Amino acid sequence: MLDTTTVGSLPKPDYLAETEKLWPAWRLAGQALERAKERAAVEWLRHQEAADIHILTAGEQHRIHFVHGFLEHLEGIDWAKKTPMGIRDNRYTVDVPTVTGPVSRPRPVHLDEVGFTRAQTDRRLKFTLPGPMTICDTIANAHYASRADMAMAFADILNTEARELETAGIDLIQFDEPAFNVFMKDVKEWGIAALHRAIDGLSCTTAVHICYGYGIDENLRWKETLGREWRQYEEIFPALNASRIDQVSLECADSHVPPSLMRLLKDKGLMVGVVAVTRDREETPGEVAATIRSALAHVAPERLYPCTNCGMAPLPYNLALKKIRSLAAGTALVKKTL
Repeated sequence: MLDTTTVGSLPKPDYLAETEKLWPAWRLAGQALERAKERAAVEWLRHQEAADIHILTAGEQHRIHFVHGFLEHLEGIDWAKKTPMGIRDNRYTVDVPTVTGPVSRPRPVHLDEVGFTRAQTDRRLKFTLPGPMTICDTIANAHYASRADMAMAFADILNTEARELETAGIDLIQFDEPAFNVFMKDVKEWGIAALHRAIDGLSCTTAVHICYGYGIDENLRWKETLGREWRQYEEIFPALNASRIDQVSLECADSHVPPSLMRLLKDKGLMVGVVAVTRDREETPGEVAATIRSALAHVAPERLYPCTNCGMAPLPYNLALKKIRSLAAGTALVKKTL
């Protein structure tokens, strides 16, 4: 019980890429870049093992961005045709590439990376993929009849990728869907159906991550508009509880999400964010333990996986490391009392 993990992304070291940026540039190229990615992945695996994190990730060290790092390997996308697009219901605007034809995956995207990572640790290993709805909220559509149609096309590609990663030894595949917290009606109409298509045939544990975003200024300003209680989860959790997804990752630390909403996911494993991804400070183990205990009032310990609120890619490297250590130490405090 109370097996710890992180959402997925972790800061890239300064020898690999620009630091503290959501869309950093690589500092190397060719084989030197590939070796640096592997070095960074191993370093984060060792950091997590030393802290006693139970379910590890490589921190997405092999990709620049959690969505575009996958999409750049697909066909049907024109990367030169940039389209201004309001992401997360116009929370911020970015010039994004455009889908101009049927999307396809000519070859595996992350298989070599997973083969390398799997050989580096005996612990359970999680791999993150962008969810179909969030992909469609991060790329412009100039080909498909609707966003839902495009999501289903990407879901088929994700399913093929996920099956190969499972065969390569991944224990848990997580689909990142921050867009679920914005387009709640679409989640129920076609978002969960797209997720089901993405996980079809998988026997490993499956998860969906839904949060309030990275600890960047645009998201922090948005949170200030949400009032004293953040109840977005309330609209989608019943549908997710009825879904075929095994686990749901949600935000809880330093949050206005009522912990009681976790009761709506009575049949799921819950990766509960007990560490925030803001850059103001690291949580103490005691604070982490207090957040876990607040969650345990609504979730049995066998279903609770202490986690980070979101990815930590834009944070300073050492701050993220301190937060991971507090995550593990705070969880250990609670385990002693159970």
